[in-house]
Amino acid sequence: MKQFDVPLFYRSPLISAIKQKRKEADKMKKDFTPTRLDFGPLQVYLARHFGFCYGVENAIDIAFRTVADNPGKRIFLLSEMIHNPQVNADLVAHGIRFLQDTYGKQLISFDEITGDDIVLIPAFGTTLDIEERLRQKGIPTDKYNTTCPFVEKVWNRSEVIARKEYTIIIHGKPAHEETRATFSHAAAHAPSVMVKDMEEAIRLAQYITGVKEAGSFYEEFHGQYTEGFDIKKDLKRIGVVNQTTMLASDTQAIADYLKKVILDFTGNPDSFADTRDTLCYATNDNQTAVSGMLETKADLALVVGGYNSSNTSHLVELCEEKLPTYYISSAEKILSATTICHYNIHKKEETVTDGYLPGKEPVQILVTSGASCPDAMVEAVISKLLVYFPGARSLEEMTGQFN
Repeated sequence: MKQFDVPLFYRSPLISAIKQKRKEADKMKKDFTPTRLDFGPLQVYLARHFGFCYGVENAIDIAFRTVADNPGKRIFLLSEMIHNPQVNADLVAHGIRFLQDTYGKQLISFDEITGDDIVLIPAFGTTLDIEERLRQKGIPTDKYNTTCPFVEKVWNRSEVIARKEYTIIIHGKPAHEETRATFSHAAAHAPSVMVKDMEEAIRLAQYITGVKEAGSFYEEFHGQYTEGFDIKKDLKRIGVVNQTTMLASDTQAIADYLKKVILDFTGNPDSFADTRDTLCYATNDNQTAVSGMLETKADLALVVGGYNSSNTSHLVELCEEKLPTYYISSAEKILSATTICHYNIHKKEETVTDGYLPGKEPVQILVTSGASCPDAMVEAVISKLLVYFPGARSLEEMTGQFN
């Protein structure tokens, strides 16, 4: 696999050594058990797979190389490069400015940019409309495009089934940059509808079978279907693709459900396009690694990553099913041995919890992170925890065990 030039300050000597050793011992990636770090009074279990993925490293490499190669040039990002606050802050510190926020709200008008400027397209990709606006200004959209190849794979899959006259159902979060981009690309080839979860898939199925009156579809799914969508003919043949960072089991359940509904209703085996799963490899690996990690007895789990990271939030969901889970954006959120500030994905707000560490030894903690989280941040979390366990082995000593 291609190697990228990622700044050293995102790396961790400990985690790099662990990942290399696990890779050498498990080249086929069949072992999803966590790595045990025995610090004595603290035992940390690191997920088999976590942290920067191919698409994220590619985006970071292009972004920092663009800054280095274009001194004095104005450089903009369409929106957040990836969903990690530290990485985005680092890009801003290097002079990059954001044109939009993560929800598409304009921060700097497109009227302010010219053909002399550089505009980076983030890893999530962008819409065809925005690509065209950039081209009209004389700004190339290919040279500085960091769109993840696994996102482009979904777009290609959508085009393939569109050519066979299937309507495209996109499982994703409608407000997410990637889903907006995928919807745009899908809409260029076929009628398309977004569903965010199984509940919406069930409601969509009621229009497929005619249980619900066709006219109410346009209000119920407002903003989630393509212009000119005809409910009476565009749900007779469908195929399902997804935002690459969704929970794999959710996407599979939605696809299986819609397939059964439409095949039972139409009796036509060609009414459903059997697309292969369009989750990226890193999302699959990270989710499977969390499932493997959760087989280990532990007191709590820590998940590290940006709070608007879709793939990270799904790791939190998996952990919450088994044990107390704390979603933190950095080591600074660990306030003391008794208090932690963490993100509640259900209320969508930070909260403070006292007594998160049990009063026993050894304390056993499961640790993972999202695909946009630098390994250095995970090491910083472990380092912060060690402060509260006098007599624990040092990070340096632990690193030596894996070198």
